[in-house]
Amino acid sequence: VDSMGWRYDPILVDAAHSVEWHVDMFEKMAATLSGYTKTCVISFLDIYKKVERNFPEAREVSLDDRMTLGKAFIEIAGKYGMTIRPCAEGKALAPYGADCSGCMTVSTYETALHSHLIVPKTGKNQRNGECACLLGSDIGAYDTCGHLCRYCYANTDPSLVRENMRRHDPKSPFLIGTSMSGDTIHQADQKSWIDRQLRLDLPW
Repeated sequence: VDSMGWRYDPILVDAAHSVEWHVDMFEKMAATLSGYTKTCVISFLDIYKKVERNFPEAREVSLDDRMTLGKAFIEIAGKYGMTIRPCAEGKALAPYGADCSGCMTVSTYETALHSHLIVPKTGKNQRNGECACLLGSDIGAYDTCGHLCRYCYANTDPSLVRENMRRHDPKSPFLIGTSMSGDTIHQADQKSWIDRQLRLDLPW
């Protein structure tokens, strides 16, 4: 239960997805997942350029609706033994019980692994200066997901996605195509940060 989390995002409000609709859906999902996880990450729709192009009628969620939804989610989550973690949404919901320290912090990893980590110092993470996650490495690629969700900022347009999917080779280690002349391949630095030193947790 410590190593499992779920996300309810991106939250958008429109004629089909009202504040009340979200509260009802969140309650149903939280009830279903009760006992399997202690953490739910939420975020509200960001109108990136690609979203603006693919989903022109989308609108940012108003501050009033953000606060109403956030407080309702916090109350519901608490009922099912969960904590709400807003993703890059500032600290406005912290006074109401949200954990605004970050989605995937050192503490999150240590709790999931039941281990102490020796983590090297890292620079500021991505995404508008609000992201407090420890790691920010993408493992996918833009314009490759065939689900074509209109609110997704990862796709430029459907035709490019279809072209990239056509180029996919299941026998290749690359997501799109194969290695070409002139490509530079960088080996990812994979190291364990788990502290192997035995520790005695005393009650004082």
